[in-house]
Amino acid sequence: MSRDALKTLFHPFDTEAVPMPGEGERVLFLGAEAGNALPEGFAAEITAVQPFRPLFRALREGAFPEAEGEGYDFGLVLCGKHRGENENRVAEALERVRTGGVIIVAGGKEDGIQPLRNTLLKLGIELDYTPKYHGVAIWFARPANADAAIKALKKSTVVIDARFEAAPGMFSHERVDAGSELLAGRLPTDFDGNAADFGAGWGYLSVMLAEKSKRVNRIDLFEADYQALEFAKRNIARNCPDLNARFYWQDLGAEPPKEKYDLVIMNPPFHEAQATDPELGKTMIRTATAALKNGGRLMLVANRGLTYEPVLAEGFRESGETCRNARFKVLWAKK
Repeated sequence: MSRDALKTLFHPFDTEAVPMPGEGERVLFLGAEAGNALPEGFAAEITAVQPFRPLFRALREGAFPEAEGEGYDFGLVLCGKHRGENENRVAEALERVRTGGVIIVAGGKEDGIQPLRNTLLKLGIELDYTPKYHGVAIWFARPANADAAIKALKKSTVVIDARFEAAPGMFSHERVDAGSELLAGRLPTDFDGNAADFGAGWGYLSVMLAEKSKRVNRIDLFEADYQALEFAKRNIARNCPDLNARFYWQDLGAEPPKEKYDLVIMNPPFHEAQATDPELGKTMIRTATAALKNGGRLMLVANRGLTYEPVLAEGFRESGETCRNARFKVLWAKK
């Protein structure tokens, strides 16, 4: 079932507040999600952009992890939970939709749709809006001169500790995550095999492993967020230019690795898109169990309240806790 914001996004077409896209017209859909039937008479070609692999996999043909091209007739923007990412998407719609083309933005209260509407009004964007399905749809014509609005909306990348880059919307994009930092301090210093970083984000743990274990043979980075993986490539190249690294845009819950590893490291997620789901971490642990060689080791960090220990005991010969602080615990397991 589609979330309400997806239905809200198409509501202006249903009420004819916005003209229906016709055959031969092009629609750019940023933050696209599957699950909503198109309104009757919607005949335009949709280019769906979704960088999050599980949502990308649910889309049909015409889906891409990042946008390309210009001159679109319509732009659709489905908001998420991060303000900076939402503003970046609106800025991208303004860049890629032709002058006079219609841009529709939708989201719920939890997505910050009202502050986004206020921001657009302050930037001089003349817009209409309507509440529907517990959310709000905003629409406006792309102005002839949108440069100032694009500049104001577009968020710069963030430099962390003068050595890493990240962008709004990514996990822990403004600072090193405290849990990952705790795990990094316990990574081995003598590892010389093949490792995998599950949920690698923008690459922090892989860099730390490569710096602590100088003889590591290879690190494979698996990440569901396409943009975060692109930043991981930059951060590896900047900090560990000689590291043998490979990068996989992959949904580990549905697309397990094809190789076996001597070590898996991870700070597993416990939320997916809009929903919190502690089962995600357990799924990642089970995927790691299958991806490790006999004798291979898993090292992970988790919030203290998450009960991963029974899952570790089920899949591994040995398991235990390395350390903990007020918020996190570092766990290990051996296959």
